[in-house]
Amino acid sequence: MNRRALLLPLICLGLSAGCQQASDPNPLGAQAALASTETEKDFGDYVVHFNALPTSQLSPDIARQYDIVRSDNRAILNVSIIKKNPGSLGTSVSGAVSASAINLTGQLKNIAVREIREETAIYYIGEVMVSNEETLIFTIDVTPLNESSRFSIRYMKQFFVD
Repeated sequence: MNRRALLLPLICLGLSAGCQQASDPNPLGAQAALASTETEKDFGDYVVHFNALPTSQLSPDIARQYDIVRSDNRAILNVSIIKKNPGSLGTSVSGAVSASAINLTGQLKNIAVREIREETAIYYIGEVMVSNEETLIFTIDVTPLNESSRFSIRYMKQFFVD
């Protein structure tokens, strides 16, 4: 499988899976969070791709392959670090990735992130519980291997549970 084997389906599903941007762009006085329609952020030599969606949107085969629990009230966060290479799509690189989420009532949810490797693809996934109409503000910190700079992303997503 190539590096887009899991990343692209997750991004595509997340954009069309009934998840919406919350109306308040700066809840709890927090640093501005990217909208749920954003799926990447450019940091010069690197681009960090990210997405969150209900795990019920994953196919049973993919969920089983990556030991992910499929459920309407669980979300998966998917992050990848791409080093830019002119004339190409870039190179997937490893690094230190940590994530947490906070809801609009201030409840902190730590997310255990694990690395997944498939041939030349490297990405990081973590799961978190969600409630119906809950808006989470994800904080994702990324430090590419052999780099001293840490890249931070704040990303907001609202989830709907059937």
